[in-house]
Amino acid sequence: MLIGLISDTHIPDRARVIPTKVLESFEDVDLIIHAGDLTTTDVIDALEKIAPVIAIQGNMDRVAGLELPKARVIDCEGVKIGVVHGEVYPRADTQQLLYLAKQLDVNILVTGHSHQPKIEQVEDVLLLNPGSPIVPRLADRTVMLLEINNKNVDVEIVKIGAPVCAALDFSQYPEE
Repeated sequence: MLIGLISDTHIPDRARVIPTKVLESFEDVDLIIHAGDLTTTDVIDALEKIAPVIAIQGNMDRVAGLELPKARVIDCEGVKIGVVHGEVYPRADTQQLLYLAKQLDVNILVTGHSHQPKIEQVEDVLLLNPGSPIVPRLADRTVMLLEINNKNVDVEIVKIGAPVCAALDFSQYPEE
């Protein structure tokens, strides 16, 4: 099974639509998992044109009033995948994410929130963060492809575009 992983799209507050490159990267997937901060259900509608979507609530989804589950666990060919936004501080703290995975009793934990891609094996848990295809933090714009075949797991980070750092985008400041 091929699964597209995406997080932190922040549409329409940070971009109007999902980048075409994301849709092209997901064209052969069987399932799409969104790890939160959609900020509109239009994101689910757009992705469902490609494959079924499982989405959970991120911190900005709560602000936007989206009622999505805070966590999900799915079984994919005998591999248990947990999905949470990953609101831990400091952001992307491995030990806290591992604890969340243990609470959910999963083999793989998919999170977002940090806007940075991550593939890390910790003990018996694979921690995945697809980053953000819209507003990465000191990283490339990314999504992920997760392939599970007879309990064998393969993960690929897919670069969607050039790196962007909002803190260094001086076009947001008016010239005087």
